[in-house]
Amino acid sequence: MAPTKTAGKDVYSVILPTFNERQNLPIITWLLNRTFTEQNIDWELVIVDDGSPDGTQDVAAQLVKLYAPHVQLQTRTGKLGLGTAYVHGLQFAKGNYIIIMDADFSHHPKFIPQMIAKQKAGNYDIVTGTRYAGDGGVYGWDLRRKLTSKGANIFADTLLRPGVSDLTGSFRLYKREVLEKLFQSTDIRGFTMQMALAVTAKSQGFSIAEVPISFVDRVYGDSKLGGEEIVEYAKGVLQLWWST
Repeated sequence: MAPTKTAGKDVYSVILPTFNERQNLPIITWLLNRTFTEQNIDWELVIVDDGSPDGTQDVAAQLVKLYAPHVQLQTRTGKLGLGTAYVHGLQFAKGNYIIIMDADFSHHPKFIPQMIAKQKAGNYDIVTGTRYAGDGGVYGWDLRRKLTSKGANIFADTLLRPGVSDLTGSFRLYKREVLEKLFQSTDIRGFTMQMALAVTAKSQGFSIAEVPISFVDRVYGDSKLGGEEIVEYAKGVLQLWWST
């Protein structure tokens, strides 16, 4: 879908992949609506649900009506993965700026105005939230999870030198045309997609800025991160290192 502007104003499309987020979705949608409304920012929410068996789609359908015309639901059959969900959602997004984030409150919408201001100040192509710079931080994780995340970033940074402090972070603001080019330039769509997009952006000369965020572990539901994802991440780092 071609990007649109309302009376010359920028439009920000939030792409929100969901799988079993019935409890989280109403609250994150309310927070997004409040944040954008208070800041007088034109916005929309594109929910991409992978056939959640917990009733997420029923809740999303109610939110579409409640927050019309700001919310749309795009459904897929089966759990097809986070990366392809972003690609799918982009097809339906109307905004000239795209925000990607998680639905489980680990990414609080209160940081979005800071990310937008940062982007405007330097006309950056990408602004990424970082847990590992400035006053950013992680809350609610045990020591093992913190060490896994920090170690993954150090491992990738050592091999790839991306110039980004939080390479695995998935709270980002993109110029739409930049994200479209990045999707065309990399075929990595799994758990390592965020890393691949950052590395590819650097290699293509796109500018990236960072905004410190507080990352809070999910309130409801279970984490999607498991042993298979960690192995996939390591393979992805080595694949990117070999190809750059």
